[in-house]
Amino acid sequence: MKVNIGCNGLTMAELAQMCGGMLCCVGGEVNKDMPFRYVCTDSREAAEGTLFVALGGERVDGHDYISAAVSSGNGCVLCERLPETRDSKYVAVVVDDSLRAVGELAKAYDRRLSHRKVAITGSVGKTTTKEFVAAVLAEGFRVHKTEGNYNSTLGMPLSLLSLRDDTQVSVLEMGMSNFGEIEYMSRIAEPDIAIVTNIGSSHMEYLGSRENICRAKMEIVKGLKTGGTLLLNGDEPMLRAYLTPGVQPVFVGIDSPCDFQAVNVRQGIGRTVFDVCYGGKTVPNVVIPTMGKHNIYAALFAYAVGVRMDLDDQTIINGLNHYRPVGMRQNIYDIGSITVIEDCYNASPESMRAAIGVLQSLSSQKKAGRMAAVLGDMYELGENGERFHEEIGLHFAKAGGSLLYTFGGSAEQIAVGAILGGVLPENIYRNADTRSPQISGEMLLHSLRAGDTLLVKASRGAAAERILNYLKENKDRLPL
Repeated sequence: MKVNIGCNGLTMAELAQMCGGMLCCVGGEVNKDMPFRYVCTDSREAAEGTLFVALGGERVDGHDYISAAVSSGNGCVLCERLPETRDSKYVAVVVDDSLRAVGELAKAYDRRLSHRKVAITGSVGKTTTKEFVAAVLAEGFRVHKTEGNYNSTLGMPLSLLSLRDDTQVSVLEMGMSNFGEIEYMSRIAEPDIAIVTNIGSSHMEYLGSRENICRAKMEIVKGLKTGGTLLLNGDEPMLRAYLTPGVQPVFVGIDSPCDFQAVNVRQGIGRTVFDVCYGGKTVPNVVIPTMGKHNIYAALFAYAVGVRMDLDDQTIINGLNHYRPVGMRQNIYDIGSITVIEDCYNASPESMRAAIGVLQSLSSQKKAGRMAAVLGDMYELGENGERFHEEIGLHFAKAGGSLLYTFGGSAEQIAVGAILGGVLPENIYRNADTRSPQISGEMLLHSLRAGDTLLVKASRGAAAERILNYLKENKDRLPL
């Protein structure tokens, strides 16, 4: 990871003060006010004007690469210990915990700036919600948002360090795998608005229950500013019932009365239209350029943030229209005669059901072809993983799925559920080897028909987009 510090950089003396470390000159007299404009955690990205952060790890210890980092011309290091070999000149700040020091640096840096912050967590939908919120706020403010995978206990602080001094609002995504991580990030960011999108089954392997997942997600209130806004999914009973002392939540939802509620939902090809009820009024015909109930929740969160930021309804609606999916999240396009829903970024039981709902809606809108899906392994589900996979297969069958292609060993249980739901065994194709996406590609080439709609979804580790790449490379073999 490497980021460009947004405000003309810092000096090593400032770093030591911000994170409470000891400033050391290695190899002789070196300028203690040496400046740096970049921060990196990979020695291969180290260069002049870059602070190399040496992080400990089970497999790789960044401290073993300090010499390599400084030999590239980099003269700034943040570390927990100095290497025994000191044949280069550089300035180091030595701390007890390099990761925590990056957090302290980010917090001190952030406090120098004058801007408001929106923090987003949840089991699924974090990135989509972030993109909707950023699109709305960009209509009235200069916005910074978390990019790529900068949503971890390391990535989120680095995202803060990249803030420019003219930023008015930052939108920060916070992911997690265990207790304490969301609290850590929330206390660094000190958000004005905090959002919990939902409570799902991801990380069940580490946290054991949805109740524990809820507790971990709700840690986001730990850093919420006094008088800040907490936005919660009002259709999730756990969030409805969760007690947050000193904070009055604002609820968004579709299926139950909420402070911001979507009603009169209409689905079209590539778009969704609904009315928004809030504050005693109804805003009709709000349009978002994407499909699926899960995207309505994301848009509602963005609408609520816009209102809290004093944007008017038309400005918010314009922002929602400017939303575009990022990465491999629900991109809809054609490969030859086949309509594809590419949703390969990640997968959980909740996001699988949502994606199947989009497949069902799009297929019914087309009024032609069959519902087909490549459904792959879902990770981090713990001892209930087999049941969750089987339930997805059953859900696919009940939604009207005709053709199923499983990808990965665990995904074979999806086939079991689909057969129980009524999908004919001869219409199910299994590939347990995620190292061989071409096998699934060949299955698709030999069984798809013109007009079919194909969903491709799996956890990130399965890299199911490789199947689509194979399909694109051989699209001349698809039926006309």
